[in-house]
Amino acid sequence: MSRNREPVKSLVLYHLFKWSVVSPMLHGYFRGRIYGADRVPQEGPLIVVSNHASDFDPPILSNCMRRPVAFMAKEELFRVPVLKDAIRLYGAYPVKRGKGDRAAMRAALSYLEQGWATGLFLQGTRTPDARITAPKLGAALIAAKAQAPVLPVSLWGTQAIVKKGSALPKPVPVTVRIGEVLDPPKSTSREDLETFTATCAGIINDLHDLGR
Repeated sequence: MSRNREPVKSLVLYHLFKWSVVSPMLHGYFRGRIYGADRVPQEGPLIVVSNHASDFDPPILSNCMRRPVAFMAKEELFRVPVLKDAIRLYGAYPVKRGKGDRAAMRAALSYLEQGWATGLFLQGTRTPDARITAPKLGAALIAAKAQAPVLPVSLWGTQAIVKKGSALPKPVPVTVRIGEVLDPPKSTSREDLETFTATCAGIINDLHDLGR
């Protein structure tokens, strides 16, 4: 039987990190704007899909959901004492290089079964302009298998946070726009997955086009 909420320890760590670090930086340093936060379901499994342009995207995205969001993280981080326990509580799960797709899918399905929100970047990698041009079907497949609702989100401005050669993040404006919750694909057929993925990509790009 699936749970309806993340573990209490994870919720406590999430709020501690959010209010002490991420939220002050987002709203102060990046002058963050968030639209549509009231659309985020606060209980039950949820798949959050977005564009991706910066290493700052996962904590910013999780912060704006008002609940922990489980993301994949490279396996090496889970070999660091103390850190490995902390990031597991925060929702991170390890993925081996070269085996990311299958490992990520198994982990994402497991977290959804436990009542977590799971974050997936629709293109699977960062893009220099933060737009989605070649979306992957992984998020749609996970949604179809788990029959979990999907929430499209646009991150605007994060591609400018870190510039090549710069040691510090730049205080650029960041805007997060949250779309409407979508029902998952009805099946795992390629046609259904492609249609659903194209819909998500279109929504996210349209939200991104709204700019600041």
